[in-house]
Amino acid sequence: MRLVGEGIEPGVYPIRRALEFAEEQGLDLVEISPNADPPVCKVLDYKKFLFEQKKKQKELKAKATKIVVKEIRFGPNTDDHDFEFKLKHAKEFIEQGAKVRAFVFFRGRSIVYKEQGEILLLRLANELEDIAKVEMLPKMEGKKMFIIIAPKKGKK
Repeated sequence: MRLVGEGIEPGVYPIRRALEFAEEQGLDLVEISPNADPPVCKVLDYKKFLFEQKKKQKELKAKATKIVVKEIRFGPNTDDHDFEFKLKHAKEFIEQGAKVRAFVFFRGRSIVYKEQGEILLLRLANELEDIAKVEMLPKMEGKKMFIIIAPKKGKK
């Protein structure tokens, strides 16, 4: 097996000798790459190694961007003033870096007005095209027709 570690001359050693090296230093023998030929092992403090790995994972998780999805609900016969009011909210959400999931909810017989719902959603997307991009075109799912709009890259 190939052995690496602090205070050890890197090279190929028998397993027994590698275990002696680890025991002399009061450390653990850890197999780093079992599929290599010969397998690679390292002499290190395993608890410290695990702690540092967890620490790195935590840092990566903290740096990851969290995607926020805000919802805006419309009716198929939403009036112009209500549309403008909800459009203003959608702009605020997008400027904050959140995605917007706008949907038209059809109640009872209003399902007949699917075209009006689609026109409403496309109008919203058109109004927001300078600061956002359409991630998903209007799609019907049950009694809801929805569209997903995400902020353009570089804008936040």
